[in-house]
Amino acid sequence: MLFSDAGDFIETRASLLKLKTVDTLADSVSDLASGIGMICIVTAFILIMSIGLALLIGDWLGRSFYGFFIIGGLYGIAGLVCYAFRDRWFKDPVGNLLVRKLLKHKK
Repeated sequence: MLFSDAGDFIETRASLLKLKTVDTLADSVSDLASGIGMICIVTAFILIMSIGLALLIGDWLGRSFYGFFIIGGLYGIAGLVCYAFRDRWFKDPVGNLLVRKLLKHKK
């Protein structure tokens, strides 16, 4: 009788672990999908605004390509700043978010 109960307990624990894993995976994948969607929308917005701003600056300076060089230079500087602070701004927060999601810690 005791061995039967122990077997049922182990089977129930395994099922519970499987369901918790599926729940965590589904939550993480849905957050990833919505994040990718938002990144696509923001990227399209920034691209269109950058082209418009580059054309406007180029019109002010008399040559269209000047505006594109200026906007490209600004993005280059922004890229260097992001690269310099990549651990603090990107790696650590994303790693912490992933650990929180996988362990289901709520703030």
